[in-house]
Amino acid sequence: MSKIPTAPEPMEIDIQGMTCASCVARVERFVKKVEGVDEVAVNFANHVGTIHHQGLAPEAIIKAVEAAGFQATLRPSARPATSLQEDAQALKDHEATAQHARRELIGAAGLAIPVILISMIWHLRAEWVNGLLLLLSTPVIFYFGRQFYRNTWRAARHGSTTMDTLIAVGTGAAWIYSVYGLLAYRGHSHAQSEHIYFEVGAGIVVLVLLGRYFEARAKSRMSGAIEMLMGLAPKTATVLRPDGTEAVVPIDQIVAGDILRLKPGEKVAVDGTVLSGNTYIDESMLTGEPQPVEKGEGAHVTAGTVNQTGSLIYRAERVGAETMLAQIVRMVERAQGSKAPMQRMVDRVSGVFVPVVMVLALLTAAFTFWQLRSLDVALMRAVAVLVIACPCALGLATPTALMVGTGRGAELGILVKDGEALERAAAIRTVLLDKTGTITQGKPSLTDFIVWGTRPRAELLALAAAVESPSEHPIAQSVIRAAQAENLAWPEVEDFESLRGQGVRARVQGQEWYLTSPESTAQFLALGSDQMVQISAMQAEGKTVFVLHDGHLAHAMIAVADTVSETSAEAIRLIRAQGLRPVMVTGDNRLTARVIADQVGIDEVEAEVRPEGKAQIVQKHQSNGAVAMVGDGINDAPALAQADLGFAMGHGTDIAMETAGITILRSDLRLVPLAVRLSQSTLRTIRGNLFWAFVYNTVMIPLAALGMLSPMLAAGAMGLSSVSVVLNSLRLKRFA
Repeated sequence: MSKIPTAPEPMEIDIQGMTCASCVARVERFVKKVEGVDEVAVNFANHVGTIHHQGLAPEAIIKAVEAAGFQATLRPSARPATSLQEDAQALKDHEATAQHARRELIGAAGLAIPVILISMIWHLRAEWVNGLLLLLSTPVIFYFGRQFYRNTWRAARHGSTTMDTLIAVGTGAAWIYSVYGLLAYRGHSHAQSEHIYFEVGAGIVVLVLLGRYFEARAKSRMSGAIEMLMGLAPKTATVLRPDGTEAVVPIDQIVAGDILRLKPGEKVAVDGTVLSGNTYIDESMLTGEPQPVEKGEGAHVTAGTVNQTGSLIYRAERVGAETMLAQIVRMVERAQGSKAPMQRMVDRVSGVFVPVVMVLALLTAAFTFWQLRSLDVALMRAVAVLVIACPCALGLATPTALMVGTGRGAELGILVKDGEALERAAAIRTVLLDKTGTITQGKPSLTDFIVWGTRPRAELLALAAAVESPSEHPIAQSVIRAAQAENLAWPEVEDFESLRGQGVRARVQGQEWYLTSPESTAQFLALGSDQMVQISAMQAEGKTVFVLHDGHLAHAMIAVADTVSETSAEAIRLIRAQGLRPVMVTGDNRLTARVIADQVGIDEVEAEVRPEGKAQIVQKHQSNGAVAMVGDGINDAPALAQADLGFAMGHGTDIAMETAGITILRSDLRLVPLAVRLSQSTLRTIRGNLFWAFVYNTVMIPLAALGMLSPMLAAGAMGLSSVSVVLNSLRLKRFA
């Protein structure tokens, strides 16, 4: 069950030096020992640690990571004053890491390939050739492979082992034994060549570097969703100084309260409120709707949205990490850095994996030497076991799929809070849907305008708009929008009065006009039986009815309702198609609720439910399996928290979005079943990755121990398994 967070913001750190899932387990174990740490989750795919704590200083966490044998730095996204530019720099760092891995690979391969070819083709070599192999392979093993030895030493100082320990021991043993053969069989070139294995150490280093290069490239590709979001933010903005001058400043220098000018074609720099001007802004990044939205005085503008042809003056209110765009980026980053529950089991297994493999390698060497009396064969089999057992694929299986799945979700307008929410989404059986603002549009619209008498419809609709024009009531605005949609003009109002609980009165062109409820209209005039039948029919459909009259004669009937969103009926069909049970939950009366439910195809309705009762409704349905709650208001927050998974519609309140596990950015209910499908696809990918990673280690270790797999083939297979897991996860980028 999701909770509204009350603790300090989670701390995020970048961790350097992790090379396998057992590294993850070690870092988490050491950080958990720090007093004040509530929870820690380290993601092997992006090397990010997320620490839930009780107000700790970053130095305490970094010191714990260093004690575990690794290095750590505070992530820019964890600093309260962070900007999108700092986050963008972190993405550039990922690309720089991939480029560095590429250079290291090219350098190592350039030296190792001749060593491998000579060793494979020229078996009985001259002594000087073996000396050349020493010269070529040594830089490969100890310079380009230096990270393996450095990380091994760092871990050993703290009594630990990592995947790099396996690589370092395997390649180092091959090199040491080869140098021994070079010296011990000097003057006997044929015998000397049979004891030279420089190509094994060099080949393993190159193949491991190749696998890590592919992983680095994949990680930069997995950040594509975040990179796309970053691209929405402008780099500069025009600030109006108090003296009336203008200055173009970097976006990270803008502070709340600054007055900004938005020119035609520019992107909105920060979230703010329009002070003057009028324009249309493309908000498709938030709403998914291609139609630009009109913005005038008092309207809210969002960072990253695109201005069309007009010009605005607006006041900065949310800047840096507080903008909606920055919060969306943060949600995506945290989701990609989170950990699915099934990953914790993998971490526990991986935490003891490397020491067990070290013991297996020693036993393999001892048994082989006892059986065959050959140190060469014993060494090679032990090295093969060390290399093949590296649990890279196991460590990458869950986080890579999680990163790609949540990134693809962000591109589709689905923000997943964490891996746990993704896992819960796949288990949902019942979907409870709030009515207002979720199934419906959340604002009343004029649905019917029926003329009684001979006066033209357009004239009467314009009169109704005139009577309502001084009012800011949502129903009044629905009448005005209907008149505007028909390009009608209406006369000025000379006198206006709001009749509390009854309607409104206004003097238009010297005549009194009223828009009142049918009950209030009876105080002025008697309605005919046919008129009452029409009114009753509208009310039976859950619509609110008003009568336009002049105090003597009723001229028209107006019906207003919160209309169903265009996509709701299809969304319910999709929910049913996935085997889920949709239930509508609303505080409205049963008649209105039933009408709306019938329009979209919902059979079960929970009506007349008070806000505090929605959580109880969730509990009731949880007896039949996992429940998702879809809502958008403050009154939905308790139910969103009580549900196994909460879906918040992105146009709703901040507290609803904070409480929910998944946020739907667009006002499109179809994204709810799409999010469930995405969750199911991501979990299938994770299970497939884990299955093949376990099978790989289970099958390959015995083959290596029996001598059926050479160390170089083992290194290639190990690298291939990691790459295959990453490539399988990247298939989720094509999800639709």
